[in-house]
This record gives sequence, C-alpha cells and structure tokens, in this order.
Amino acid sequence: MNSSNLTLSLKGTELLMNFSKNLDLYTIASLEKQTDAIATIGLKKIEINLSAVDILDTAAALYINGLHRYYQRKNIEVQLKCSNENINATLHLAHEQTLKSSPLKDKLEEAFFEKLGKSVYLNYLGLLSFFNFLGNLFATKLHYLKSFKNIRYKEIAFEINETGIKALPIIALTSFLIGLVVAYQSAYQLKIYGANIFLVDMLGISILRELAPLITAIVIAGRSGSAFTAQIGAMKITEELDAMRTMGFDPYIFLVMPRIIALMIVLPLLIFVADMMGILGGMLVANMDLQISPSLFLDRFIEVIAIKHFFIGIIKGPFFAFLIASIGIYRGLMVKNDTQSIGFNTTKSVVEAIFAVIVCDALFSIAFTNLGI
Repeated sequence: MNSSNLTLSLKGTELLMNFSKNLDLYTIASLEKQTDAIATIGLKKIEINLSAVDILDTAAALYINGLHRYYQRKNIEVQLKCSNENINATLHLAHEQTLKSSPLKDKLEEAFFEKLGKSVYLNYLGLLSFFNFLGNLFATKLHYLKSFKNIRYKEIAFEINETGIKALPIIALTSFLIGLVVAYQSAYQLKIYGANIFLVDMLGISILRELAPLITAIVIAGRSGSAFTAQIGAMKITEELDAMRTMGFDPYIFLVMPRIIALMIVLPLLIFVADMMGILGGMLVANMDLQISPSLFLDRFIEVIAIKHFFIGIIKGPFFAFLIASIGIYRGLMVKNDTQSIGFNTTKSVVEAIFAVIVCDALFSIAFTNLGI
C-alpha cells in the first residue's frame, strides 16, 4: 500500500504514515483512497510524518488535520512530525479556520402539528389562488357571452375535435369493457338465485346514472385535462402568454374560454356514447352467459329503466367538464419557468380533476337521493 506520495509501514500496533514530495489539491484524491483502505482495528498509535514533504497547500492541510481528528475519534494516539516551519504554519492556520467556522446546524425535525399546519396553510393559499382564477374566469365569461361576436367558433370547434371526437375510441372501448366486466361479475351472483333478468335493472341504473358519467370524466381528465395543462404550461414557459398580453389579447378569451366551452359541450355527448357501449357490453354477457336474448334485454330495459336515469347521467356532464377544464387550465397557468414544473403540474391537474369529479358525483348522488330522483 505504497505510492509516490505516501508510504505505510505497520509495526505491531503502530502505523507509520510517511508523506513525501508535494501534497496539494491534485494528489489528495489518490491519498484518500489509500488512507480509506487502512484497517484501524487493533491500532493503538499512528505516526504522521511530514518531514519529507516539500509543498503543502491549504487543501492538503485540511486533509491532514481531518486524518488527525478521524483517528483521534477512534481512540488512537496520533503523533504528527514535521520540521518545516512553513508546513506547520499552514497546518495551524487550517486548524484555526476550522475552529472558527461554525458548523451547520442540523435541521430539526418538524413536529407533526407543525407539518400539518404548514400543509393546511399551503393548501389554503392554493385554494385562494384557484378562487381568484375562477373569479377572473366568470368575469370573462359574462363578457364573452354578452355578444355572439365575442364567441370564437373556430377555436371551440377545434377543441371539440381534439377533446371529443378523438376521444371517442378510448371512451367507447373503456365503457364497453366496464359494462362487460360489471355484467359478468353480477351474472354469477344472479344465477345462484335464479334472478337472471334483474341483470338488466342493475346494468341500466348503474351505467346510465353513475358508471358511464364517472368513467368518461376520469378518462377525459387523464387525456384532455393533462393536455390543457401541458399546452398552456408550455406557452407560459415560451412567454407566449406574455406576448399575447403585450399585444392586447386576453388569454382568458383566446385560450381559456374555448377549451372550457368545448369540453362542456362534448362531454355529455361522450357520456351518451359511453351509455350505449356500456349497455352493449352488458347485453353481450347477458346473451352469452344468462341466455337473455337482445330483444328480451331491450324489452326489459324499456320497461324498468326510467328515462330520468339517462338524463341524470347527461346532466352531470357539463359540471364534470367545467371542473376538469378549469383545473387543467389553472394548473397550466401555475407552471413556472422550468420544464420540470410542467410534469409536476400536469400530474397534479389529473389527480385534482379526478378527485373533484368524484366529490361532485358524490354531491349529486346525495342531492338526487334526498330529492327522491
């Protein structure tokens, strides 16, 4: 374990460390690898000999002093030998400066209630910011809908295509599979009691009233809500929003309102498609597993499923759409001037939109149940 700058010699329980030549910033790395590999078990004394050292800079001085302290903490006697006054002065200077510099205080672990208070306060500030956004949004909406000339039909049509028409395949497939799975799981239980025909009742009410609106809103939150955040966030990073304001264009009118209106228009239509595909999936399972023919299924469906269940599901669409679009756009406006912020806010927009949709659906269920609808 010898190198050109350090020679190690072990004599029983005593280790001799003979340094030589130049000790500076560029030789410390190799020396550290050599000293880190030293086994200190059984050592009682270490002698650090710097008599053969020609040059010692402050970095090497800090390194030597660090070795001295390290071995002392391990209850090993350390003896430093050096006859060069300049080197001794450098070691002494480094030691004094180390003593003068106050060590960084360890960050105290926050108490539970302190963490809770900070979290609540930050969420409170975020809620106030969102309400401020909603206030600007409704003020703009009143001005926007004051005259038909203010409505940007091309932008709304473009967003309907992007958020609605292009989302039809995934909505249809998801709803079909949901209807298939719910009917298949329910059929097993209904066959036990010979209540096969009641599968139609359960599917009709659950899909039209709850499952189709909720699944559609969740898929759109993940697809279109995240897209709104990413698009507006990218425009904020590239300073396109500032450029629009400089030219006298209100981003709320040109970017926010068309997206919200388009999603509020198209989501009820997507829920209608989800209703049909969910019922189709249930009908397929009823025919294959319970031997309920499509004509019998439809006759029972028309007989027992009131039209109000269909309208309840459709009515939820605009409310879900408003929540998804407004949260997605708000998170896009909250993006800071770095690309990492886009990913962070996109993730938050999806999570918050889905949470808001579920809460809104729960409020609808409570209200409709109390009203007897």
